[in-house]
Amino acid sequence: MILTGRQIREGRLLAGMEQADLARDAGVALGLVVRIEAVDGMAMMRKPDGVAIRSVLEAAGVDFIPENCGGAGVRLRKAGASE
Repeated sequence: MILTGRQIREGRLLAGMEQADLARDAGVALGLVVRIEAVDGMAMMRKPDGVAIRSVLEAAGVDFIPENCGGAGVRLRKAGASE
């Protein structure tokens, strides 16, 4: 699933993280996080960076919702819900 900058930004906010936290935890440059979050559409980055960012957010409880009739989005997993 390809993530949008908006999904990454909103997922990070739901998880209560700052941009610097996400960058540090994912092992990517802060400038990358700032750049991709500034775009509402498809986030352009190297695949390993995207995997790292997604993994950090999912570990923080963020579920990414694919594009469908209602559009792509994010939600925070309920406490105790299995992945």
